Amino acid sequence: MVSLVTGGAGFIGAHVTNELIKLGHKVVVVDDLSGGFEDHVNEKAIFIKGSVTDNKLVKELFKEYKFNYVYHLAAYAAEGLSHFIRRFNYDNNLIGSINLINESIKHKIDRFVFTSSIAVYGALEPPMREDMHPQPEDPYGVAKYAVELDLKTAHEMFGLNYTIFRPHNVYGEYQNIGDKYRNVVGIFMNQLMQGKSLSVFGDGQQTRAFSYIGDVAPYIANCVNIPESKNEIFNIGADQEYTVLELAETIQESMSMNQEIMYLDARNEVLHAHADHQKAKNIFNISEFTSLEEGIIKMANWAEKVGSRKSSKFENIEITEKLPPFWSE
Repeated sequence: MVSLVTGGAGFIGAHVTNELIKLGHKVVVVDDLSGGFEDHVNEKAIFIKGSVTDNKLVKELFKEYKFNYVYHLAAYAAEGLSHFIRRFNYDNNLIGSINLINESIKHKIDRFVFTSSIAVYGALEPPMREDMHPQPEDPYGVAKYAVELDLKTAHEMFGLNYTIFRPHNVYGEYQNIGDKYRNVVGIFMNQLMQGKSLSVFGDGQQTRAFSYIGDVAPYIANCVNIPESKNEIFNIGADQEYTVLELAETIQESMSMNQEIMYLDARNEVLHAHADHQKAKNIFNISEFTSLEEGIIKMANWAEKVGSRKSSKFENIEITEKLPPFWSE
């Protein structure tokens, strides 16, 4: 089996690539390295530096490699920042996806596996379930939901089979801890290693179910071998929710480091988000999850080995009105 993994030098994509290679797939990884690192790519994979927004490149790849499966994980997944980078968000997260879907239809691939996000639910009452009508509240969630809808129409019109996953708050090894706009676990670890205060928006009572990568990537990779997952949508991730302050405490304990909390003005975000996973548990036979303490220790051990990373400033801000001052520094 030949599989294309977009975003395979990034966080979830690198783990999915590893799982696919364990399953015996030939894997072609495409990544523009805007948020990933080439040394994250499995040495058994074919790595091509490029972007899914490059339609010419996408066409050439499908023609050359005759993919059986497409695993589309490339995205700039910053929900809060997406309000201020609207064009960038839709170019990368929507138009790039359509380039892949077009070629998947033309080349009649067997399955298009797409990682959407819990962001499609917006502020719906948790736990979010797949039978709820999505109501995204930020451009990132809008883009993800638009791709979901396009896959549905592509299936109905052209017979393109798909599986959609809605992961949430995933953390673990290979996460880009130098990105200060997204992935709070990595942000906290990076701040601790730099001796900085932990930045918390609002009062820190926002709740999330933080999900270890080892409880997500294997099921994404193996779904093409599960007939019941065809043309279905699945929430995937941990069941137990924690406040951001509880997360901060767990990370400090795991790394044996303590810093003060720097409370920032509250930002426009969903306050409470966690999902129901019964559908995924039934189809993929999932019986247990990695505890937050265990997962944080695994990531912390990795983060301490690779060391802290300088936080880079996003240079493509399109709207500065209401932009949190912390992000403009």
